[in-house]
Amino acid sequence: MSNETEDKGAGTTAAETKAPIRDELAEAALFYHRQPRAGKLEIQATKPLGNQRDLALAYSPGVAAPCLEIHRDPSTVADFTARANLVAVVSNGTAVLGLGNIGPLASKPVMEGKAVLFKKFAGIDVFDIEIDATEPDRVVDVVAALEPTFGGINLEDIKAPECFEIEARLRDRMKIPVFHDDQHGTAIIVGAAVVNALELSGKTLSEVKIVASGAGAAALACLNILCSLGARRENIWVTDIEGVVYQGRTALMDQWKAVYAQPTDARTLAEVIHDADVFLGLSAAGVLKPELVAKMGPKPLILALANPTPEIMPEVARAIRPDAMICTGRSDFPNQVNNVLCFPYIFRGALDVGATTINEDMKAAAVRAIADLAREEPSDVAARAYGGVTHTFGPNYLIPSPFDQRLILRIAPAVAKAAMATGVATRPIADFDAYLDRLNRFVFRSGLVMKPMTAAAKAAAVKARVIYADGEDERVLRAAQVLIEDGIAEPILIGRPSVIETRCERYGLRIRPNRDLVVVDPNSDPRFKDYSDLYFSKVGRAGVNPEAAKTIVRTSASVIAALAVERGDADAMICGLDGRFERHRKTIADVIGSNSSDGDFSTLSLLINARGAYFLTDTYVTDDPSAEEIAEATILAANHIRRFGLEPKAALVSASNFGSRDIPSARKMRRALEIINTFAPDLDVDGEMHGDAALSPEIRARVMPNSTLKGEANLLVFPSLDSANIALNLLKAMTDALHVGPILLGPKKPAHVLTPSVTSRGVVNLSTLAAVEAVGPK
Repeated sequence: MSNETEDKGAGTTAAETKAPIRDELAEAALFYHRQPRAGKLEIQATKPLGNQRDLALAYSPGVAAPCLEIHRDPSTVADFTARANLVAVVSNGTAVLGLGNIGPLASKPVMEGKAVLFKKFAGIDVFDIEIDATEPDRVVDVVAALEPTFGGINLEDIKAPECFEIEARLRDRMKIPVFHDDQHGTAIIVGAAVVNALELSGKTLSEVKIVASGAGAAALACLNILCSLGARRENIWVTDIEGVVYQGRTALMDQWKAVYAQPTDARTLAEVIHDADVFLGLSAAGVLKPELVAKMGPKPLILALANPTPEIMPEVARAIRPDAMICTGRSDFPNQVNNVLCFPYIFRGALDVGATTINEDMKAAAVRAIADLAREEPSDVAARAYGGVTHTFGPNYLIPSPFDQRLILRIAPAVAKAAMATGVATRPIADFDAYLDRLNRFVFRSGLVMKPMTAAAKAAAVKARVIYADGEDERVLRAAQVLIEDGIAEPILIGRPSVIETRCERYGLRIRPNRDLVVVDPNSDPRFKDYSDLYFSKVGRAGVNPEAAKTIVRTSASVIAALAVERGDADAMICGLDGRFERHRKTIADVIGSNSSDGDFSTLSLLINARGAYFLTDTYVTDDPSAEEIAEATILAANHIRRFGLEPKAALVSASNFGSRDIPSARKMRRALEIINTFAPDLDVDGEMHGDAALSPEIRARVMPNSTLKGEANLLVFPSLDSANIALNLLKAMTDALHVGPILLGPKKPAHVLTPSVTSRGVVNLSTLAAVEAVGPK
């Protein structure tokens, strides 16, 4: 984060007076920025440029059409260009992080870093612009002239007090959002932390005493937003390197700092800290001494935000005042005040409604959204970011983790609604449900493809009972809460109730065993004998005697889950987080059985990447399937794809391209095509073909102009397990694709085997599929 200090940008800096320190982190950072290519950004085209017509549409003469439309109606620029999703990160390098005035050229790595944060967390495109200008007049003129290019301006690392004037003048001149993140980003997060801390301490903002150390851009913005939320200026005391800001002081004063000047004889921090409820530190290491902390009021909030060393270390403050709530700017302590918590999402909401500014109401909406999110159960992504330790709302969890994926879902809509309510939105959102769906799809890339499945599961009059073999696993517990809250399914967990309850508490989940969901305890379930007898009836002629059957049922959660489904005690089962895929598959085959002609299964994997959604089969089960098995797996997969609301387009891929090689695998794929055409004549399918021909109609047309496959394939059928599994894992790694599955095809009743690397979102996705299979049309 970028925190202002009192003298940020003043005087010489470490960068000016010392040679670079080349420790391990510095060397790693230099390598990171240099390899495999310099920098952190690139520009990619979003439209095809594959032929002369594409070129004619993208540039001359076709580009004249959108130019004339924009000239006729300037508001259409959002329809024909990227401007509505493009932000400029602008700096003159006068106050860069903790480096001070290192100049615009040296600030470029930081601005590129800010750009990738915008893209990563909110999908916003950014040009970083470093300008060689320090005088406010010149900065304002340069930035204001950029308005036709951008949908918003993020001012970054410009020193105080010039930053106040620059932002104010740009806001007056420009009809797009101008946001100095060093000020307002920090202020918004501080506002959320104060709101929640006062909630816990039972205090009201209008009554608390606030003492600030530091009077730079961030500190003054924090005080301004606290006043807008209800704090009273007469209760705010500001100190800086000259001491208390008092009426009549002339040294290091300016019009923005003077707002908080108090009529007082006090001159030091020690003289004003007595009975303070909130300490706001944006100054320097060690400013808040332990003896000063002792003077603060009950349950104080200490915001020690100097970086890298805070005004007081949390362990020192807590030793003096165990009742204190503490925030820092560091990631190695709880309650990190990090600007990435808000700036991407504030811009997301502002851009999405075409806001002409980011006003006080929009900032206040962001404060409330962040504060409210901290009171929700933390996500599994946030838990992983904290090393697996989950914090719930309280003194050590006043603000959410920067890695909480729900930030965009809470902040962007709140900001958008505030912009609309205050009349600064030029493109108001008409359908907020659709807008939330769009944001959801950005957060969880499975959202678009999974939506029909989710809607079908929610619409079911009777919810499917899905039983989980790994009922004590954190991912299953988090998924269970989502499934219950979203009305997708009724989870049944196999596990020890006491362990499940303890872990729900640890992870901050609301669900509790035998209150919100059913728990099957392998050690005490009264159906044990019935389950053992049923299992023996299934495997008794396969070398398993009655005693062995009892032992297996007692010790194998996957067996219990399969038996529950077979008996009708559950409608679908999910297993696989522990142990080998093949062992779980065999359990399902032994207990539930298969509908396929050969008595076995196949699998379907869904990969979602930036290009779209692709289904691959068979990625997990059959080593060397016959032509008949490939045909059956393809038809089963096509039927399943239709559940997603998609029309399957199948390509039988091979090393041979429409007969170019006469090898056994190619002959097998040709025979499979004949069988598919016989039993599923309406299926859009062709083969055998190369992978590029499957995905490119242009390539396919060159080698087979009369191919029966139309358009781009979305179902890729492979000749062997080796080829399918290798392709799956290569595509996952090379395209950063989201994997949904493997989806087990062929069981008589819904049953699926997860992979050990699955996330809780993956558990939700596969559970949703299982629920639809259980209650939907067969």
